[in-house]
Amino acid sequence: MFLYVGIILAALVIFILKYVFGSSGPNPFEKDSREPLKKMVHDRKEKNKVLKQGFVPSKVPDNLDAIIIGSGIGGLGLAVLLAKAGKKVLVLEQHNKAGGCCHTFTEKGFEFDVGIHYIGEMQDYTPIRCTLDQMTNGQLQWVPLNNPFDHVVLGPPENRRRYPIYSGSKRFTDELKKRFPGEEKAIDEYVKLVQKTGKGIWFLGLLKSCPVPLAKFLVYTGLAKHLSSFFKMASRSLTEVVNELTENKDLRAVFSYIFGTYGNAPKDSSFAMHSLLVTHFLNGAWYPKGGASEIAYHMIPIIEKAGGAVLVRAPVNRILFNEAKEACGVSVMKGQEEIHIHAPMVISDAGIFNTYQKLLPKDLQAMPAIQKQLSMMKPGEAGLSFFIGLTGTKEELGLEADNYWIFTENNLDELMEKYMNGNREESAKNVPLLFVASPSAKDSTWEERSPGKSTLTLVSFAKYEWFEEWKDGRVKNRGTDYKELKQTFIDSALEMVLDMFPKITRDKIEYIDAGTPLTNSHYIGSSRGEIYGADHGIARFSPELNATVRPQTPLKNLYLTGQDVVLCGLAGALAGALTCGSAILHRNLHLDTMILAKKTKSVDAKLKRE
Repeated sequence: MFLYVGIILAALVIFILKYVFGSSGPNPFEKDSREPLKKMVHDRKEKNKVLKQGFVPSKVPDNLDAIIIGSGIGGLGLAVLLAKAGKKVLVLEQHNKAGGCCHTFTEKGFEFDVGIHYIGEMQDYTPIRCTLDQMTNGQLQWVPLNNPFDHVVLGPPENRRRYPIYSGSKRFTDELKKRFPGEEKAIDEYVKLVQKTGKGIWFLGLLKSCPVPLAKFLVYTGLAKHLSSFFKMASRSLTEVVNELTENKDLRAVFSYIFGTYGNAPKDSSFAMHSLLVTHFLNGAWYPKGGASEIAYHMIPIIEKAGGAVLVRAPVNRILFNEAKEACGVSVMKGQEEIHIHAPMVISDAGIFNTYQKLLPKDLQAMPAIQKQLSMMKPGEAGLSFFIGLTGTKEELGLEADNYWIFTENNLDELMEKYMNGNREESAKNVPLLFVASPSAKDSTWEERSPGKSTLTLVSFAKYEWFEEWKDGRVKNRGTDYKELKQTFIDSALEMVLDMFPKITRDKIEYIDAGTPLTNSHYIGSSRGEIYGADHGIARFSPELNATVRPQTPLKNLYLTGQDVVLCGLAGALAGALTCGSAILHRNLHLDTMILAKKTKSVDAKLKRE
């Protein structure tokens, strides 16, 4: 018996070592590609020459190696990886601007970000910083937020409590202990748990990348849960864990507040997922210098240099397959005409639901393996965004490089339950949770680009069903009832903002509008207005799901990348690109980034000494 177990474990170790260190394809991170910083381009017309290249058949390169559907970070990031490995890639974007959730838009002279509000782990030489440095040839710069970077606000206006969230694991705990005397043990245990759980995330990557038989063995023997601190805690809800730590309701809310970055109420959230977000920001938060559009702006030229292209206004209506049911290209709608583009590989950054339910032929949609993956996932909650353009500088308006998470009560589960399951009109009048940030205050180039102006971006949630009756209406012309509902949400959110920021008055508001779930579906192509892709509840983090949903689909030459492959957010979608790139190039790109990060740190340190 013991001999049998020993043989199995030895084979397991060999497989894992081969996964970690084995490689056969070209390495996009073979050398440090950072270049000296070039002068930043702020002229919108110049940037649009890169970001808004419209689709026409004559712009499609010959002899493509791959087609990528969608230009979010999961699509663009993968295209850069393949370009650096010598591949000619075409990225097709249905919107009129590249970038997905990294794009920005301008109204009445105000530039707004739509999805990049703050990013963690951007200190020098971390794997994610190294990855983005290489994907932009060192041209993407980051500005640190204030410390504290977040403020948690609990309760109604007459009884508001504010809790600042500081970066640095010691500062984080010390400041919480000052505000919650007698809760020192709970705070220490919470930080210990999130750090231990977060460190086990590597096993999720292993399940998605190792051979399928090994992944199934790890899942069905229970070894995934035994060997990984991440999966050990994945089936436990955030509410369950924090309620065991403390009876203090405000502290429970402070432990849980950041659930808004992945979209599930604490009772439905996996503690494992939550731990990743807490540790992600434990060493600080950053914002892209020059705004979120800088990300795509510096990636696209690398794709083009390798002979590829990134084309917008290119809605893919179906994926093409040959008689052997192998993906061999896509069909793009140009007016009423279908344009067929062929390549030996198709990769979708359009999300698992769009890919399987809208882009596959009916007979392939019905495949048991496809249906199994769809049955394991569901769309996440829909997002509701507000955009406010203001007259005045950040100093005049009292805006800082930080974020506010505002909740009208400290029982976050009850708050979400009442709001999301309440009457539509009543919920619209009483938005109970709101993320508030000022992109203009975070960006050190803003005053140069837009003197005397400021912006606020607000984010909350909404039910897709609240707006579904207008889904077939035209954008910006969905009718009076739709506008009135939007305005009710706007008025409710604005009351919160005016109460929290006394220097902001109604006469300083030059522009205000809201983006509903229908807005999200139109501009970023989400199936039901979701902003984080597939749902990130407890079921998302079962070992079986993560061994099943991987970059390789059940259809040959068709791959998935982006948020639905690994996790949501910029870091999660980027991990999806690395995981997909690893499958295509037959090497562990996650390890390659870590090796290059250590190498560049050593080289830079040596240069400083000389």
